[in-house]
Amino acid sequence: MNEPGATVGLRLADKLNHLFHTVTPGGRRPYSTEEVARSITLSGVPISASYIWLLRKGHRDNPTLRHVEALAQFFGVPPNYFFESGAENKLAADLRLMAALKDTGVQAIALRASGLSAKSLDSITEVIQRVRELEGLAECPDEPCEE
Repeated sequence: MNEPGATVGLRLADKLNHLFHTVTPGGRRPYSTEEVARSITLSGVPISASYIWLLRKGHRDNPTLRHVEALAQFFGVPPNYFFESGAENKLAADLRLMAALKDTGVQAIALRASGLSAKSLDSITEVIQRVRELEGLAECPDEPCEE
């Protein structure tokens, strides 16, 4: 992929790998190819880990509709994510948010911020931005913040 969070014009393999890196179970490493294959097969659509690996490496780029639908369902995206130009951009922010919210520390901050006034939220945002600067992190993860 080009940059973290950038998914414009990517191949099927890039989009699939983006999902593997972004949609992870909370508190643990990303899903393995074997886990995804096992789960999809258990849901009624036979697929092998080696076939998913071939898709991820770009050695196969024309999966069946059943496989596309099963992969999309597993990762919680619409099937057109894999093929429509720009569809991935619509989901990129949601996927980053979903990944961030799996962190229990981020969840705790979000829950505590819920219900605060706009002025208080602005103050908290400024504090978080300052801490990110102190830790050498970008102002917003993966891409510029949208106000």
